[in-house]
Amino acid sequence: MPHRCPWYLGYFLLNPLRRLVQHPARLLDPYVRPGFRVLEPGPGMGYFTLELARLVGPTGKVHVVDIEPRMLTALGRRARSAGLETRIDMRLGRDSSLGVGDLLGEIDFVLAFAVVHELGDVAGFFKEAASAMKSGARLLLAEPAGHVSEASFAEECALAEAAGLVAADRPAVWRSHASVFTKP
Repeated sequence: MPHRCPWYLGYFLLNPLRRLVQHPARLLDPYVRPGFRVLEPGPGMGYFTLELARLVGPTGKVHVVDIEPRMLTALGRRARSAGLETRIDMRLGRDSSLGVGDLLGEIDFVLAFAVVHELGDVAGFFKEAASAMKSGARLLLAEPAGHVSEASFAEECALAEAAGLVAADRPAVWRSHASVFTKP
């Protein structure tokens, strides 16, 4: 069983000082447009989710999947407080699946930030994400360099490519290995 981030560390991940080195708007703006449908597995308490909801605007939707109900509860409170709850579809995931079979071919962007290394079935994740993505959609994969080695990240990238995604870019993300994939 892979290591999972305990729910209570979600509060630490919301630290406002993090914005100095991983500012959500600067990181996400190149990839997300109004009206987009976004998939964010492992959103935690929504460090990136609220910015995604702002970027997709009132006609877009952010579909988040987490296996920890307490993370989703905290995210829901934060979304209501920000007036963004109608733009966010919160789903309780399972160990074996994201549970997004109803989104086949509908997703414009997937944000997989510091989550893939926590999954039990990485190949299955990329297959499920690729199935949900539209042609031309992008997936940003970012893993913390302190937890994930360059070799392990390369293995994740190979599994993304085996799922039919194409490596398109290697953006600089603070203290992270990162790659952007597109769906042909």
